[in-house]
Amino acid sequence: MAHFAKVQDGIVTQVIVAEPEFFNTFVDSSPGEWIQTSYNTRGGIHYAPNSNEPDGGVALRKNYAGIGFTYDKDRDAFIPPKPYASWTLDEASCLWEAPVPMPADENAYEWNEETQSWELIDGE
Repeated sequence: MAHFAKVQDGIVTQVIVAEPEFFNTFVDSSPGEWIQTSYNTRGGIHYAPNSNEPDGGVALRKNYAGIGFTYDKDRDAFIPPKPYASWTLDEASCLWEAPVPMPADENAYEWNEETQSWELIDGE
């Protein structure tokens, strides 16, 4: 099975799963373009199915498409929505990065845009 994203005006509006040989029988004719996406691609790296281990496969369009993602034709990449105004796009991965790295420990954190810092989630 393959995954396809419908892109209209640069924004993903739908993602479907279809056999490539039957793809044309499943898609609609409404405005937009269908572009293949890879469920196993994140940050420009292809991962083994159901794993966080890179498998050396071909990474397709930087990230698996999601509704609301942008498709950048120049980069040939699906880019998730920008989560916060202060975050910047990593050109290699096409993922957003906080201005301050998240602490690398076992705790759970959330970004506070007002203080520009990571805050420990209560109860963790």
